[in-house]
This record gives sequence, C-alpha cells and structure tokens, in this order.
Amino acid sequence: MTATIPVPADSSPPPVDGVSITVDGVPMTVPKGTMIIRAAEQIGVEVPRFCDHPLLDPVAACRMCLVEIEGQGKPQPACAVAASEGMSVKTQRTSEMAELAQRGVMEFLLINHPLDCPVCDKGGECPLQNQAMEHGRSESRFDLEKRHFDKPINLSAQILLDRERCVSCARCTRFSEQIAGDPLIELFERGSKQQVGIAEDRPFDSYFSGNTVQVCPVGALTSSQYRFRSRPFDLVSVPTVCEHCSSGCGLRTDVRRSTVLRRLAWDTPEVNEEWNCDKGRFAFAHAATPEFDTPLVRGDDGILHAATWPEALERVAEGLADARGRSAVLTGGRLTLEDSLAYSKFARAVLGTDDVDFRARPHSTEEADFLASVVAGSGLGVTYDQLENAPVVVLAGLDPEEESPIVFLRLRKAARKRQLPIASIAAWATPGLGKMFGTLLPTAPGAEGEALSALARGGDTLGSDGRRIAALLNEPGAVILVGERLATCTGALSAAAALAHTTGARLAWIPRRAGERGAVEAGLLPGLLPGGRSLADAQSRAEVAAAWGVSVDDLPTKVGREVDAIVEAARAGAYNALVVAGVDPFDTRRPDDVIAALEAVPFLVSIEVRPSAVTEFADVVLPVSTITQRAGTFVDWEGRTRVFGQVFRTSLALTDARVLAMIADELDRPVGRQDVAGMRKEAAALAPSGSGRREVPSVAASSVSASSGQAVVSTWHHLLDEGTLQRGDDDLAATARTAVARVSAATARAAGLTDFVTLSTDAGSLDLPVVVTDMPDGVVWLPTNSHNSNVRRVLGVDHGAIVSLASGGGA
Repeated sequence: MTATIPVPADSSPPPVDGVSITVDGVPMTVPKGTMIIRAAEQIGVEVPRFCDHPLLDPVAACRMCLVEIEGQGKPQPACAVAASEGMSVKTQRTSEMAELAQRGVMEFLLINHPLDCPVCDKGGECPLQNQAMEHGRSESRFDLEKRHFDKPINLSAQILLDRERCVSCARCTRFSEQIAGDPLIELFERGSKQQVGIAEDRPFDSYFSGNTVQVCPVGALTSSQYRFRSRPFDLVSVPTVCEHCSSGCGLRTDVRRSTVLRRLAWDTPEVNEEWNCDKGRFAFAHAATPEFDTPLVRGDDGILHAATWPEALERVAEGLADARGRSAVLTGGRLTLEDSLAYSKFARAVLGTDDVDFRARPHSTEEADFLASVVAGSGLGVTYDQLENAPVVVLAGLDPEEESPIVFLRLRKAARKRQLPIASIAAWATPGLGKMFGTLLPTAPGAEGEALSALARGGDTLGSDGRRIAALLNEPGAVILVGERLATCTGALSAAAALAHTTGARLAWIPRRAGERGAVEAGLLPGLLPGGRSLADAQSRAEVAAAWGVSVDDLPTKVGREVDAIVEAARAGAYNALVVAGVDPFDTRRPDDVIAALEAVPFLVSIEVRPSAVTEFADVVLPVSTITQRAGTFVDWEGRTRVFGQVFRTSLALTDARVLAMIADELDRPVGRQDVAGMRKEAAALAPSGSGRREVPSVAASSVSASSGQAVVSTWHHLLDEGTLQRGDDDLAATARTAVARVSAATARAAGLTDFVTLSTDAGSLDLPVVVTDMPDGVVWLPTNSHNSNVRRVLGVDHGAIVSLASGGGA
C-alpha cells in the first residue's frame, strides 16, 4: 500500500483550480476532484479503509471510511465523496458519529471473518488486524456459527483463495479489470454468500495476478509459493530491482534463514508505481544459490574437476597469456552496469581486443550503429511519465505486455484514463494491444521499416489509421518505442530514427533483458567505448584510458567483430581464446554455429552462475554470485539507473568484476580491485561525452515475401516461457500461455491447414495448433521460446525468416 506521509497544509501554494474545505477544523485548499480521504491524508489524518487504494477507482465497498459531513444526515464514505467548496468534514478523530459508524462497520466485517490470525499469511502485516485493534470492539457480540467454505480454492496454479476471509472490498477484482485488463475474477452471489470466483473454464492466468495478493487487505488471497512459509516478523526485507526485463521495477525481497521466500512490488512512483508482473514476483528460484560451488578446470582426461581459485586463475592466465589481440569476449543480458563496465575494460585494456558484444540474440550491424548513435550516452530519455502524457505512442517491433510489462501497464493506464492513441506496427493485434485500446497498422514481418517510412510520408499507404497516427506524431511529446526484434528487419531502425527526426517525436529503445541498456552504456559493442564514445576517436580513447588508469596505447585501435563474425572467426581458428559470460547459445540466431565455435576455440573461459551449454566446452569455469548475493545497478529502458542492495550480505561469492580483476592481476595487467563502489566511481568518471559520436544509420528499408507453401515468420517471446531464469518455478510456468501458430484464413486454406500445422526448415520442424487470425497473408506467428515452440533451437530461424507450411497431425 502507498505510505501516507503527513504534509503540512501550508507546505505548498494552493492549487489554481482548488476548493477550500475544512477537515477536523483544519482549513485547507485541495485540487478540485480530490476525495476526502486523500485530503485528510494531507494533514496527517488516516481514515481507516479496506477497499480504498490510490491507484484504483473508488467503489465505497467496505464502508470503513465513513466520516461526518456537515449538512448530511448520515455518515458518508470518504473514499468516494469528492471535496467541494466550503465542505466541512469531521473524521473519527473529532466526530462521535463517524467513530460509531466505523466501529459498527468493523463489527459487521468480523461477524464471519475467521479467527485464524495465528496461521494466516497476512498475520502481522494485516490492515484488518490493525484496524480491528484501533476501531473495533474488545470482544464480539456475535455468538452464532460463522460461515464456512472449502479452502483453499485454486484461482490459478499460483493464486489461492480462502473465501471465508474475504471482506468483499473488491480490490482484487478492480485491479484485474482496471489495471491489468484481465477481468478473470469477479464477486459472485449477494449478502453473506458473496465470494470471489472465476469462470470454470477460465483460470486466473494473468501476468499480473500476484498483485492481487499484495493488495488484498485480509489474507483472502495467498500465493502457493509463500503460503504457510513464514511470518512477516521473521523476515529480513531488502529493497532490490528486478533482474528479468528492462522495466526497472523496484522490488522488496524478503529473506528468512538465508532463503528468499517472497518478492513484493516496491512503491516506486516514477517507475512501476506499486505493481509488478508475476515473472518478477515469483521467478526467483534461479537466484537462490549458485549452482557452482567452486571453480572447475578441465583435466587431461577431458573432464571438468573442482579446483581452488588459485589453481583456476593460474590455468586461466596460462590460456590467455598468448591471446592478447587474438581473443574475444561475449556477454549476455544478465550483467549489471558495474560488471558490464568491467568486461568492457577487461577486453580492451587486458586482452587488447575490441571483439566484444553483449547481444547473445539476433542482431545486425545496423542495430549496433543505432545503439551507438541514438541510445548510448543519451542519459535519461523518454520516461514513464512522458509515455502517459504523450499525444500518441507508436510501437514498432515491440509487444509491451510480453516484453516490458510495466510499459504495458502505463500505456493501458493512459489509454483508459485519457484515451491515449496507441498504434502498433505488427502482424496481428495481440491481446495486449486490445487491452491498451490500440490500433493495429498491419505489417508483414521484415516490412516494419517500410511502415515507419510510410508514417514519415504522412501514412497514406497505411489507410485512415495511418494518416491519423502520422498527423499525431507531429505533435509535441509524441513517442516512438522500438523493440529489439527490429534488429532483424533491414532498415527498420534507420527508418525509426528518420521518423523521429522528421516529426520531432521522441525515440526510445526497449530491450527484453535487464542488463542490455547498461551494456550499451558500458561500451560492450565493437567500436563503442563507455558513455557513447567511439573507439575511432582519439579524444574518446584518451578519456577512457585516463579513467581506466592505462596507457592509451594499451587500447585497441581497430574496430572489432560483432557476435556473428566472432562466431565465424572462432570456427575458422582466428582466436586463441574466448571469454564467455551469461550467454545461452540457444538464444542466438544460429545455435549450432555458436556451439561449433565454442568447440573449436583452443581455450574457453566460462564465467557463470549455473551450468549451461557453454559449460560442456569450457576449459575453465569460474563461478560468480547470483543477483541476491551482490549489490549493483541496472539501467532501465528509460536510461534511469536502478541501484539495488545485496540481499545476502554475508555471501563470499564474487561478482564478475572481481573475478576479472583477479584474472588481470594473474596476467600482470592489474585493473584495480573493481568492487561495486569503485566501479560506480569509474562509471561517474566515464559519464556521457559529446565527442566521437557515431553517425545515425541510414539503411534502406526492405521487405520479405514467401513463395507458395511457405510463410514469413513473425515471432517474439511470451513473458512466461522456457527462459533460463524461470526454471524451478513450476506453478508460475503452469500459467504460461499456450504456444500456437497464427495464420490468416487465406494462408490456412492455401496450405490446407486444419487443426495443426507443421513448420519446417532445413534445421528441423515444429508441430503446433493452428489459430486463424486477422493478419497479413503469407505470414505465420509463433512464440520464440515456449513449450513446443523453440523457434531458434529447432528451426534455426528468427523474425522475418522463411519457413515451409504443411498440415500437421498434432502432438
């Protein structure tokens, strides 16, 4: 719940459109439309409430907030009555009527509420407990049997309902309908039989269902993950930041006996407000403990054996000794800003190579140029508040509900509250777009660049919706949001930059992984140094060398290779060593090629938290700390730094930065201790510079077309899929969306598809259920990495590629 901070009535100038009222004898001026309960908070008066929540529409369901209003014959709900000029309000502090009314309501609420506080998960942090002590009777006058229900009821695999505890405040149902757009739970029946329920064939499989547990004021809703695990007073709470996507959500991580038991959304008004997605709330089994206890070194028998740190570091130094200038560094999206800076320094100053890239996913040279010229060093760009207040938002290569859930919630909020126009350049209107009341600009995969260019020309070729959106883009404050899959669409990122330049709209890039924006800022791209500096610029190289405490001659001068080129060079024997951290080969465009490169390189160092496909080929494995064992910083998609604390403060596990410093010492090329405080100072010293910026890419847009019996692939990740960081959370996985293949009716007829389709390439085939969808012909959509739909691993293709279609027989 939002904390109430008392603010003196005269601490700020009165609002221009304010109304003057009196609360408990204190005169004040509040904005027109302010509810009485909010006005009382401004003078430090907390009116008791259950149904009220500042981010939900008022409903006056619980009647606990009754107050006396002069001129009214009976108490009124403070949460649902707006202040009006000259109104005089008395709360329970000064009105016997209000106090008696609140005590009466509390007595009614407790008539059927069970006395199971000692075993209730909410016990110790329960608003009903607290307010019953303050506003209730010392003993009950009700001596009849309370109502009973079978308990608990599974609303979904992870949300459980104890119906007899419910006080019908409707917080959960209002959140689901108003905030998440998933009206899957509702209040049924009337009177004492009233209860929360779901339809028999529609479980509460919302991406945001966990928030209902947090806003429930009485413990009626609990999670299967935390139920009966602990009491609040046994927990140690640490403010943290979500490691899953680039939304930057603030979290509260609760720990008992060195075990993470739950995570809650932290009140962060400028980012996630008071919400988070179920992935961020429940998917933390991966962070419990490192799966590697000690370093591993491959022996003469070809098997990895446990080793001490000195032994492992000595072996790494031997393998890297003759690799200066003939090595590469590949990192993934899990790294903090501090660790990304450490890898950037290690590659350039220690290994003498610019062959470094964080994009363990489909990518392009155009994307590298776009990130270096538009994103890197740009600081805080488009913000969540600016999204909400924009005249229009255009989405290209991005499904916010699946790829950045808090962006989705903010856009839905703006669309619902002020009818924000939202347009999506995509193959089909996703459920998330419908919940944002958005407009689809139908576009075949690979043709996103042409659609963006059409908007720059006025949108005529995109129909009336296109012309309307194009006109709105010229208004001040318009926003264009692009996702990472535009990297696979030739000319799309160039077209997005050109559209922003032509219209004056603000442009933002939203990657899927939490560490990717920080990696850009740290210079984990070939030719890019920290703070948006260019390796080719002499002044930039001098600035970085000074900050790193090395000679400028120690830095490479030749722009290095990108991921695909690194893989090809490794397969061809161009490297003596590879350093790999946080990379899953099956996330890349061609997993088989990456695995062949790992097998071919003479010396491979894996710096990782858990075993992966890289481990099988590594000569040395160096374990590093999980997200709960380290402090650090993520940079969210806005460019906002999100600092988080160390949950397990007694952990001796090392961060990536410390491990790299130890390797550098062993190679006799010291880079300093590289603890978190030191890396943050280094980041401040490498603040964005205006020198040596790369030019914005200008690649001509193109499109892809399929022949008879084929289709162009449209694909992106479901929020809940088979990602590495979701392993071990079975109840969460049970709420994931089912993988299907979507095609148009014409495409289904042409390919003879009925219930199932077989999609095939030279690499393999997938069988999926068919869902006929309103979308361009010759296109097939399927999720990238869901159960039975591993596009890159099985088919070896990605967004914009060609696959063959045939009628399938099903699983």
